[in-house]
Amino acid sequence: MRGLGVLVFLLGGLGALAERCQLPKVDHRLVEKLGQRLLPWMDQLSPEHLNPSIYVGLRLSSLQAGDKEVLYLHSLKLYYQKSLLGSASRNGADNSELQAKPSMGQLALYLLALRANCEFIAGHKGNRLVSKLKGFLEEEKKAIGHNHRGYPHTNYYQYGLSILALCVHQKRVHNSVVGSLLYAVEHDLHIYQGHLPVDIAAMSGLAFTCLKRSSLNPDLKDRIALAIKTVRDKILRAQTPKGHFGNVYSTPLAMQLLMTSSVPGVELGAACLRASAAVLASLQDGTFQNALVISQLLPVLNHKSYVDLISPACLAPRARLEPTRETPPQTQVPEVNVTLKTHGVLLSNISVPAGSSLEDVMKKAQELGKFKYGTQASLSGPFLTSVMGEKPGKRKFWQLLRAPDTPLLQGIADYRPRNGETIELRLVSW
Repeated sequence: MRGLGVLVFLLGGLGALAERCQLPKVDHRLVEKLGQRLLPWMDQLSPEHLNPSIYVGLRLSSLQAGDKEVLYLHSLKLYYQKSLLGSASRNGADNSELQAKPSMGQLALYLLALRANCEFIAGHKGNRLVSKLKGFLEEEKKAIGHNHRGYPHTNYYQYGLSILALCVHQKRVHNSVVGSLLYAVEHDLHIYQGHLPVDIAAMSGLAFTCLKRSSLNPDLKDRIALAIKTVRDKILRAQTPKGHFGNVYSTPLAMQLLMTSSVPGVELGAACLRASAAVLASLQDGTFQNALVISQLLPVLNHKSYVDLISPACLAPRARLEPTRETPPQTQVPEVNVTLKTHGVLLSNISVPAGSSLEDVMKKAQELGKFKYGTQASLSGPFLTSVMGEKPGKRKFWQLLRAPDTPLLQGIADYRPRNGETIELRLVSW
């Protein structure tokens, strides 16, 4: 009944919120509990675990992590400046850390983190970082081609994120770079197998919104304004009956974009109220566990978006986060049996403790000598790069499905298989 009462309250505010998208005030205890899930991630300061998105999410939220937050930004600066601007050691020492350079998307998020701390990149080192990111974008533009028949080496999500990062630092990119992203929106190049990847569309919209508000690329202002409307309308049409935009994990970024809009009528306000109810239900159920998604949701709960990094409110008060003191009861954990399927081969009855991740299942199968896989670290968790020694070729990836054909919305570190489930690892093209 409590959930129904909250929904009635949300819908009761329809008149006031009809032209805007914003989340009604959420119980601060739910928000605090969500923020506490980031604290263990902030203790992991090795290069493969550093995630600028965590810092950005906290700075745009109503929460702060005190000295831990300061140390995290310091660690980000050490790693990114060393890996991107440092030179090889003269004494022939091991340079493995220097070789694992951040990707275009990681560099873009790092620039967002600096801006979240009210820093403008400047000076020789700052200019080199800007040049590096602009160089990434130029390479992606070349891969797409002047006729737009190619594809980015990464994806349009990282492409839009990089334009956004440069924009909040008031760094203009060439019209042709912005034009490639505009063309993708105008001609539905984001669409995959008939479905709109809402997170990609939302990130594109955030980049365009920043360009519009900062009056950058004025020659493209009409196309930019139309693209913002196009993306917003597509996201609204992608709302599910449960209220999510695309799915539960793409909803936070979609709401960030929609919160920057103001539209006459009730469509936007009504859609966002339905999404608000869905987000609230997911918060209460503990659905949000992935650090990247949490860092995208925390700003929404504070009525903020990445576009607010144009002029961040660095002196706004934020409540201090304290580590949770909850101790799980000491009970015997039952086991679950999971089956892995790939290339028609079934690996049955892999037993792991209940609550284990899919990655735990794969590790157990590998320990038993039945299975082999490889991963690569990413900001959203380990990314599957090989299965049984096979690596995906160009424009292919390993898709995770719950048998027979239900795609998983979570990665291998986040999904918790239930007893008796069969998980298929299928090589697909995009």
